[in-house]
Amino acid sequence: MSDLNPSPQIGRSIPRLEARAKVTGRTEYVHHLRLPGMLHGKIFRSTVPHALIRKIDVSAAAALEGVYRVVTIDDIKTVLPHPYYGPAFHDQPVLADGKVRFAGEPVAVVLAYDRKIAEEALGLIEVEYEELPAVFDEMEAAESKTLVHDELKPAATFPDLQHLKGRRGTNIALDYKLRRGDVEAAFASADHVFEHEFRTQQVMHIPMEPFVTIADVADGQATIHTASQGPSFVRIEMARFLGLPENKVRVKVPHLGGGFGGKLYIKLEALVTSLSLLVGKPVKISLTMEEQFFMVTRHPCTFRIKSALTKDGKITARQCRIWWNGGAYADIGPRVTQKAGFTSAGPYDIDNVWIDSYAVYTNRPPAGALRGFGAPQTAWAYECHMDMMARELGLDPADFRRRNILRNGRPQASGTLLRDADIEASMDQVMGHLNWDKPFNHGTGVVRRGRGLGIGFKGITAPTTSVAIVNLYGDGSCALYIGTVDMGQGSDTVMAQIAGEVLNMDATAIKVIHPDTDVTPYDMGTLGSRSTFHMGTAVRLAAEDARNKIEELARDLGLPPGSNLPVAELLRKKYGMQAGNIIGTGSFIPDYEKPDSETGQSRKATPFWGVGASGAEVEVDMETGQFTVTKLINVADIGVPINPKLAKVQLSGAGIMQYGFTTTENMIFQNGQLTNGSLADYKIPSLLDMPLSYINEPTQSHDPEGPFGAKGAGESTTIALSPAIGNAIADAIGVHLLDLPITPESVYRAIQSVKSAKTGA
Repeated sequence: MSDLNPSPQIGRSIPRLEARAKVTGRTEYVHHLRLPGMLHGKIFRSTVPHALIRKIDVSAAAALEGVYRVVTIDDIKTVLPHPYYGPAFHDQPVLADGKVRFAGEPVAVVLAYDRKIAEEALGLIEVEYEELPAVFDEMEAAESKTLVHDELKPAATFPDLQHLKGRRGTNIALDYKLRRGDVEAAFASADHVFEHEFRTQQVMHIPMEPFVTIADVADGQATIHTASQGPSFVRIEMARFLGLPENKVRVKVPHLGGGFGGKLYIKLEALVTSLSLLVGKPVKISLTMEEQFFMVTRHPCTFRIKSALTKDGKITARQCRIWWNGGAYADIGPRVTQKAGFTSAGPYDIDNVWIDSYAVYTNRPPAGALRGFGAPQTAWAYECHMDMMARELGLDPADFRRRNILRNGRPQASGTLLRDADIEASMDQVMGHLNWDKPFNHGTGVVRRGRGLGIGFKGITAPTTSVAIVNLYGDGSCALYIGTVDMGQGSDTVMAQIAGEVLNMDATAIKVIHPDTDVTPYDMGTLGSRSTFHMGTAVRLAAEDARNKIEELARDLGLPPGSNLPVAELLRKKYGMQAGNIIGTGSFIPDYEKPDSETGQSRKATPFWGVGASGAEVEVDMETGQFTVTKLINVADIGVPINPKLAKVQLSGAGIMQYGFTTTENMIFQNGQLTNGSLADYKIPSLLDMPLSYINEPTQSHDPEGPFGAKGAGESTTIALSPAIGNAIADAIGVHLLDLPITPESVYRAIQSVKSAKTGA
């Protein structure tokens, strides 16, 4: 079908298609775009975490030379009577409406042709607040009479949230539950019962490209250029928001400079589009790096876990209760609460499971999706819990896991069978790198050594849809139209390889058309390790459809079977000249069964399981608490790697990110005020912070339902890394830490607690 006669495309580590454009500075980003007559917007933000707005004085700012207009919510309401948005709940106003719910919330916007003038004008705005009591801790907020919102307002996006409509008098935005077996009876008959409480901190996505959107609303149509991971969702939500049909809303996304979940759903788009509608001009807002801290974060959580065991170390029951700190607005928090909740008992075969997972409003910046969708927070708890129980029982932590591990063919707590996911093989691979079965020198002096491991487990987002189009031109060349956003993970390259494998074309000769909702078909979003599996399958189906049409055209032209005439020749024979197209389409929706609302049970809760295991070796200074991770191993079940080099880079990048969430990153608040909202104070890891021995590799596996045996790779190495390091430190110092991040100070305090216990002080 092609004159190129390439080798097979699957399993080739070809460079990214956009690599040359990136290194030569030709890659397009929204930050580079300028439209004629465009205004720049700068956001004035609240200085208090919870308050009624008594007065906003913008007169001095509006009078500054060069300012076009200063906008508040009252101005927006003249063109949009109900300017609220959100993927799960329509609870977030584009600008504070009568009250503010977190310190840093947008209150007003200055518009100017010169962004420096707009920024100068911010200092001239004055706001009078009547401060209200505030809640910052998820446990406190769950029981508090101080309410962040008076009423729950679920969006129409998720039908299973509609029962919450109108609920009042609570900060709990969702109470998800899963029930399996008879937990109470299992605890009553247990030989051992262990219970622990763990906490994780609030952290940030920190993409190197901050949030940016340009909106141009005119003549009943809206064109939105935005740094988004989900352009199809942006189109749908902004059409609802503006009261327009979808064909009047166009969303264009070039390359992204990182996203990690933060650029999903609606972020700046609602505000910027409102401003453009109001003033009748294109408007651009580009956040600074510091402003990102107030857009979206990752959920802190408190996790109470309780397990019942037999004498020989078999877990018979597990109860989990998780409180997720969602901040002032729900974003996609209710989905995190559900999706992370249903795997919170861990990758273990437990007959009796009781899970309660709560999404809680607080007066902090909103929390949403961040690489792992809650699974890293829950794994911190259940994997440290496993080590703590093993050591209490005098069992090897790996052997203890092996006694309880979930194996293929057995039901997970939701009732969905584990299939094509070898959890034990991932753990064994990590153990091999740690030489687990050989003696380990823990040291006897000031410096002590330890090693630890952990297993990560995640259900992939469902139900979702992906659609792809393959276009073969008159000369036989090919373009691929997809809504998947390449934000650095290499999805353009992988999708071209999948299409090339079917069409017998070299992937580097295929052009991938970036998301443009007037051109590219629907995709639910680039999130949750779904793109390779979901969009990859849609691309395969589209390419197969095109291939079938090629074969049908050859038959119509009377060519003998197997003639394998190039596409260009076929079209020339049909049209008598170089003309025409062959269009292949593919749509993929995986099997899914909605969980029972009372029990959480489902025979098909996820299209595939995300599995990863991590191991670590550490050295700890027993006098200061300073520690060094000397070896770090990540192993993930990603099926067949379409592009092995890109897959390995994905695993490595995810591990580095989670390493920061484990050891250095923490948004520190005092009375609702963020105290370290800059990269000078909020420490992300550099390559110099990483262990010298850093290993990332896939298991040998094949998913028969994925494209050519592949499945997602973006999140698996984020899940088990934190407990692997935590368990290694506990192995070195003799006591477990319960809270993230792990810092020298927290390690020192843990060491001192052991000394105090021994001396009775």
